[in-house]
Amino acid sequence: MSFIRSFQSEWLKRRRSLASWLIVVGALFMPAMTLLRLLNDREKLPELYAQENFWSVIWGQNWQSMNLMLLPIGIILAVGLVTQIEYKNNGWKQLHTTPQGLTTIFFAKFAVIFVMALQVFLLFNLGMYIVGVIPSLLFASVPYPAGEIPFGLFFEKNVHYFVNILPILSLQYLLSLQFKNFLVPLGAGFAIWLAGAISLSWKYSYLFPYLHGGIDFIVGGGQLDLVLPMNIQLLSLIYFAAFMVAGYALYMFKKERG
Repeated sequence: MSFIRSFQSEWLKRRRSLASWLIVVGALFMPAMTLLRLLNDREKLPELYAQENFWSVIWGQNWQSMNLMLLPIGIILAVGLVTQIEYKNNGWKQLHTTPQGLTTIFFAKFAVIFVMALQVFLLFNLGMYIVGVIPSLLFASVPYPAGEIPFGLFFEKNVHYFVNILPILSLQYLLSLQFKNFLVPLGAGFAIWLAGAISLSWKYSYLFPYLHGGIDFIVGGGQLDLVLPMNIQLLSLIYFAAFMVAGYALYMFKKERG
């Protein structure tokens, strides 16, 4: 019960930050861009909507940008905004005087970030479906998509992509708890992501945890010939566990918390 109350408290706090708006904007940005592109090419839509692989086309176009850029950047910003609530309001000392353990505080805050990431995935998938349907509602010449939605495949890929972002969540959380200055974890996150993006074709690019989603997508799609030493989701889970343990230890033994 203590954890649930702590989670509820942290969930309410997030309303004070821009993170909530960032979730909505980040999740719906690519679907919105796809809708604009579809409406701009409406002469070609009847042929596109008659294809059996229509949903796979829409899916691929949206997820490529999300995995390679928008998800990593969005997580870097959102985690920093959530953890900065205490620093900005000078609330760490007050929080640590409440009748809840440090372990509860640490994992309750991370649980909020975890759930926010789930919200992004739910909104993003819902946005893709709505965007795919809208043209058929607006134009009489555009039929409802002929192909069936491959729910099983899409669900499996969503799980894979979510596992791939766990190292970003945990490392940014670790960094954001250690530095009062919002720009330090922000700059570190961007530096790691940019270094990985530049090294994407390198045979050891999988070592950059912020690239796992992008690598999973482009290698799975045959766009990059890269031999991985292990399953990319397993590697993501190893990174995630290591960063969470390190972050927890640093938080527990930190001399000055806020």
